[in-house]
Amino acid sequence: MKILIELLNYLLFPIRKPNFCQLTQSLQHKTIIITGASFGVGEALCYLLADIECQLILVARTADKLQFIKQSLSNKKAKVALFSADLRDAKQLDSFITYLEPYHVDVFINNAGISICRPIMQSLDRMHDFERTIKLNYLAPVKLCLALVPKLQQSKGHIVNVSAINVLLAPTVNWAAYQASKTAFDQWLRCASSEFENQQIAVSTAYLPLVKTRMIAPTKIYKKLPALQPNQVATIISRLLVTKKRQYKPWWAILGQLASVIFNGVWCKLNYYYIKKKQ
Repeated sequence: MKILIELLNYLLFPIRKPNFCQLTQSLQHKTIIITGASFGVGEALCYLLADIECQLILVARTADKLQFIKQSLSNKKAKVALFSADLRDAKQLDSFITYLEPYHVDVFINNAGISICRPIMQSLDRMHDFERTIKLNYLAPVKLCLALVPKLQQSKGHIVNVSAINVLLAPTVNWAAYQASKTAFDQWLRCASSEFENQQIAVSTAYLPLVKTRMIAPTKIYKKLPALQPNQVATIISRLLVTKKRQYKPWWAILGQLASVIFNGVWCKLNYYYIKKKQ
């Protein structure tokens, strides 16, 4: 089984490593904000960029883990600044925006996110599930983008959104809170991207499949499915930082998108039978 999963990973997620010289040229002396920097993809990205002479501004809830990362990177070329905040909290988000005022910002990597897999019938008294997903996955990055636009205009900067392949596919049962919030920001950024590009701000989105992080750990079935590693995702993002392409998505995503349209009725029935079986 392990060999089969490794083979599927190789076939489904072929990763091209970036040219590190080009990556260095693109980011040298640049200021880069990474949200959700303490674990998973954000942490892997910190270590990948640490050998470049740049300024990393890392924000996450877990202050002690941020300190550990900064200490681990103390002998690297990158300068590291930390800000501990829960971006779902309006006051903490405003404090972070105020903290950024003195900085010249070149790149904003929106990586922070929260995932919830829960049936609607188990969510009738859990409105907070929808509130916290919409706050972190949608409202916080919108507010950060609006605050950072003047800085990114000045630097001819780059917004990179770490999204999920789910937002391009048919809705899935039990994922209403997560998919709605991720799709909301994806739609917002796609609507705004032409305006940003008109201001010479590049916009890129990484539509990711499963990634082996703490976020997917509560969903047991995911342990048996092919998935990217955080360091592979960091590589994908680093390529976007060099190429500034509008999006990354797996080669097979177009097949899923076509199937989502052509077989939408079948998919709805499968979701229905899945729920009936679970009852």
